[in-house]
Amino acid sequence: MSAELGDIWVYLRAGPLLWLTVTLAAYLLAQFIYERAGLNPLLNPVALAVAMLAAVLVLTGTDYQTYFEGAQFIHFLLGPATVALAVPLYSHFGKVKAVFLPMLVALVCGAVTAVVSAIGTAYLLGASFETLASLAPKSVTTPIAMGISDQIGGLPSLTAVLVILTGILGAMLATPLLNALGIRDWKARGFATGVAAHGIGTARAFHVSEVAGTFAGIAMGLNGLLTAFLVPLVIDWIR
Repeated sequence: MSAELGDIWVYLRAGPLLWLTVTLAAYLLAQFIYERAGLNPLLNPVALAVAMLAAVLVLTGTDYQTYFEGAQFIHFLLGPATVALAVPLYSHFGKVKAVFLPMLVALVCGAVTAVVSAIGTAYLLGASFETLASLAPKSVTTPIAMGISDQIGGLPSLTAVLVILTGILGAMLATPLLNALGIRDWKARGFATGVAAHGIGTARAFHVSEVAGTFAGIAMGLNGLLTAFLVPLVIDWIR
């Protein structure tokens, strides 16, 4: 019986639909845990789902390429989901226009801090140039970060891991940190989260407030654009 089950598993594992289903099931379970825990930011559903999927892949001996062939449809939806952020932006355009100049100042400060602090810390710890290049774009959304990393001599796969970790940590820590700092304005909270924690942070911001999510989405897009110009300059200077 066990041999038959093993044969069935080998067959199912090769099918793309299995891993799409497993991914969705992991996220739904993580979301259920998150809601039952009172929306505790430390139990971020993305972090829980990633941990569950990693455990499943390790326990079943499934390589990442096999998994990605099934889950790539979700990856494809990242593009339309990002474009869809224009809808709340249109709804709150008046609020965005009123604080456009302070947003630009905050964007420059946030982007420079994210890049310089990451590269500076890694450089002082003796990281290789390849690691520095992979780490530099960690605070922008994954597709942009991987493209930047590839162009400046980094490892896109390593960059993707660092981006996801940055987003998860940002989404988990943003709410308690901003509360501790006494920042109550949803525009400021959302923009700060979007700059620091890109897409995952933006999703968390939308869950809390539509205004915060709107400004997080703006920050994510603008930070990606600015970082694409900033990182090559910093890397060339290091080189």
